[in-house]
Amino acid sequence: MKASFEAMAAGDWVGARDGFSAVAEADDVPEARFGLALTLFWLGDAVGTIENCERAYVGFRQRAEPMMAAGAALSLVGYYKQFFGNLAAARGWLAKAARIIEDEVPMMQGELLGATAYVTEDPVASESLARRALEIGRANGNANLELLAMTAVGNALVQQGRISEGMALLDEAMVGAIAGEGDPLTVAQASCMTMVVCGSCFDIERASQWVQALERFIDRYGCPFLYAECRTYYGRVLFEDGDWEAAVEFLTEAIALAKGVYPAPHAFACATLAELRLAQGRSEDAARLLDGLEGRDEAAAAFSLLHLARGQPSLAAAVALRRLEGAVPERLDVASLIEVLGLAEIALQHGDEAARLGRRLVALGTVNDCELMVAHGERLLGQALATSEPTDGRQHLETALAAFVQAGLPYRVAQTRLALALLLAPTDRSLAGAEARIAMTVFEDLGAGRDADAAAALLRSLGVKAARTGPKLFGRLTKREYDVLALLGEGLSNPEIAERLFVSRKTVEHHVARILSKLGLRGRAEAAAVVARNQS
Repeated sequence: MKASFEAMAAGDWVGARDGFSAVAEADDVPEARFGLALTLFWLGDAVGTIENCERAYVGFRQRAEPMMAAGAALSLVGYYKQFFGNLAAARGWLAKAARIIEDEVPMMQGELLGATAYVTEDPVASESLARRALEIGRANGNANLELLAMTAVGNALVQQGRISEGMALLDEAMVGAIAGEGDPLTVAQASCMTMVVCGSCFDIERASQWVQALERFIDRYGCPFLYAECRTYYGRVLFEDGDWEAAVEFLTEAIALAKGVYPAPHAFACATLAELRLAQGRSEDAARLLDGLEGRDEAAAAFSLLHLARGQPSLAAAVALRRLEGAVPERLDVASLIEVLGLAEIALQHGDEAARLGRRLVALGTVNDCELMVAHGERLLGQALATSEPTDGRQHLETALAAFVQAGLPYRVAQTRLALALLLAPTDRSLAGAEARIAMTVFEDLGAGRDADAAAALLRSLGVKAARTGPKLFGRLTKREYDVLALLGEGLSNPEIAERLFVSRKTVEHHVARILSKLGLRGRAEAAAVVARNQS
């Protein structure tokens, strides 16, 4: 089994799986079952992970090895909660672990506290438990326990509305995990929690930055966003960053992971992909994704957006209102519903109500220190005031535009430019045309067909020729791929690019391959030529 553990340490999950499987099938050794469970976890086999971890637990108990048995039981707490949303099974395994630890291995009390915090739904109680685990981890020099407990405390603080304090702890835990203080599983768990918390707080910019920071880890071990929920949030980050091709891939995987086993994450993943399809102008594809999810809270915003795309603002408003009426007013996850309700009110020519919702969204973002939420509120407010108070409306849109540009979110930037162009059209046709043309170019680059059509229609109404040309080259690239392409244009080699961007050579090779594929180029020379042409 030594070779299998070495393969696991190197991130060779397939090699580790094959090695552990051979030993497990030959002699059903619990260590092999436990190692196999972990490798299958990284390979996305939820059923195999749990089956082998349970068999490992039984084997360790039969051999009277309480520490290993408790470790297997604690692992199953997380697997059942995150893979299947099965809190009953998770708490059952927690009780098993607690009995063993209290009677036979009290030195694992910190791990027990951490697992208990993980399944405790009250964020105040969860924080208290996680802080006790954190103290034990620090006192005993247990880096994995310390980092995971720090992550749990951060998550509990965010759930309590203490956003800045909680995010600071998540950032600290992530730094330690990525630097190598914890093992790969700790990195995966911390990364997944951070992605979920960032997504729930509308903090896409922070999530995107952590994705970039994880590049070296991903090179070695693979994507750490292994559960359906965090994979969905990762897909949302890719969507916002403009890498729609990769976003579709990850969201499709999240849907497959959760289908039939975990209804809430499945609905969430389907709804997120449906929003992306709506951005692409593919309403029927979005409707198919949402089929059967009527009434689910996770899909309410997507259903409202679908009704808006179909020209049914009253239905859109009704769906959003029904969900908002059942939600806690200060919860961050109502932000998207507030915005889509505001858009429906604008379509219904209820400008005052839309403006009220815009101010509500700005206030929610301000209280929770979420700049992008504020930006969405500013944009909604600007759109609501566009007709009645165009000067104020323009100011709000400009504020939103600056925030989206700063965050590097191309689709939100283009949407805001188009809203600004519509506001300016009656009074400043030249500036309106310039904003609409920039917006149309970005929409075409991203593949946002419906929005590109809207921008083109506005340009034609302004007397500007605006034939659609289809996706441009550079808009298909992510921000990091664009950076790599620019350095290719300077004639830098892969090692030189890696040094310039502080990433591994393998990461650069991956980016170069994706750039050539996306742009339909045959090699580095053609890529450099494309850069030169676009700079001339």
